[in-house]
Order: sequence, then C-alpha cells, then structure tokens
Amino acid sequence: MEFHYLKLENQLCFPIYAASRLIIREYQPFLEKLNITYPQYLVMMILWENDSIAVSEIAKKLILNTNTITPILKRMEQQGLIVRTRSDEDERKVFVTLTELGQKLKEEAAKIPEALINRLLNSELKVEDLIKLKESLNALISFLSK
Repeated sequence: MEFHYLKLENQLCFPIYAASRLIIREYQPFLEKLNITYPQYLVMMILWENDSIAVSEIAKKLILNTNTITPILKRMEQQGLIVRTRSDEDERKVFVTLTELGQKLKEEAAKIPEALINRLLNSELKVEDLIKLKESLNALISFLSK
C-alpha cells in the first residue's frame, strides 16, 4: 500500500506552518526592540485598534482559548503594557486596557509592516501575489473556524 498522502511534500499544512515560522522570525528583530514577543504583538495590535476589550474577545480574534491568552496577558501586565480589570457587572469578565507605555509602542510598531513588506518585495514576490495569498489564507481560516 502506497502512503503518498503521508509524504511531507504533499501536505498543505507544512508550507503554511513553515511560512508562519519564517515570517515570525522576520518580525523578531523589530519586536526585540519593543521588548515584546510575536503573540504579544498580536494582542497589542488588537488593543491599538480597540482599547479596553474583554479577554474573551482578544482570544476570539486570535483564535485562541482564553487559557492560552491569559499567561500572555499576565506577562504583558508585568511589563507595564496593559492593565486587566474585572467587570463590575460580571466578575467573570476581564477587560484589558493599554497603559501609557503600551500606547507609546504603537508609533514604533507602525514601522514594522512597511519594513517587512519592503523586505518581501525585494524577493521575487509581487504585491498582488501577497494580497492573493492573504485572501486565500483568510478564506481557509474562515472555513476552518466554523
């Protein structure tokens, strides 16, 4: 019996996994300057867009469980980037708000996407290809998230 479906080269998941890891590696020098990790950067982007948001909403946007996001938030709070506050109406609900330090990082972080795009465009990739790739990945995420 041939198991060609089990060959790594025939898997959809591997190039997505490898590309994700390699892209995150490209972010590292920028994030080190901000003293944050990639998962923290994702949380910060959500908060820069919508300050004071429930932990459950952050987890939903990142497609993570709250028990996965909680240690990330705890470390961010220790770094002075965010404050977590229990809701007065429902103590099970926790809201996350940026501190002044968290807000200040936004200006420096705003340079990251352009720098990464410029790096990618110095390769054989074209803007249109990157846009199509992002759209295809978003469609895949949408389908798999149901």
